[in-house]
Amino acid sequence: MTANSEPSTCTAFAGPRRIASGPLAEVALAVKRAVEGGEAAPVLVFDDGTSRPVEIDLRGSEAEMLARLAPAVPEVPAPAAPRGPGRPRLGVVAREVTLLPRHWDWLSQQPGGASVTLRRLVEEARRGGEGRDRLRLAQEAAYRFMAAMAGDLPGFEEASRALFAHDRDRFDALNGAWPADIRDHARRLAAAAFAVSRPA
Repeated sequence: MTANSEPSTCTAFAGPRRIASGPLAEVALAVKRAVEGGEAAPVLVFDDGTSRPVEIDLRGSEAEMLARLAPAVPEVPAPAAPRGPGRPRLGVVAREVTLLPRHWDWLSQQPGGASVTLRRLVEEARRGGEGRDRLRLAQEAAYRFMAAMAGDLPGFEEASRALFAHDRDRFDALNGAWPADIRDHARRLAAAAFAVSRPA
């Protein structure tokens, strides 16, 4: 687990049983104690936001393990290079954009010029696609967890289809017989997707 990808919260499972949920350090301690206590089932840890697996190096003492989880101290930045185009103090960074001549012609005719117009277009696209992006990310997180923990369980494929079809009742009915901790975690993740209105 690298410091820059540390999840805010995560959840650990030993086989189908949830053994811990919360900040990474707390979950890591619970995992270490479970493994050292003889837990026989495979232990998997998931980022609560993305359901990506979280790797924890359990070697050494608890203090040594926690020290490895601590965010790295940021390096002192090197002396600033000569400034190029852009407005760094405002967060504006100059980068190359490749467009066809007709695009450049259209941009040059817009009020404020090409940069202002491109920034406006990007902001409009971000606002317009925000709901779709939230829905996609929530569905992907739920599916990623389900594929890892419920991929061999009855109803997995149909439940996955119900998730992406935005059919909460069918989703809940299809995962009802799954082990309780897996079912409940999958439902919690899927709830974020079902809470977003499906784009028309």
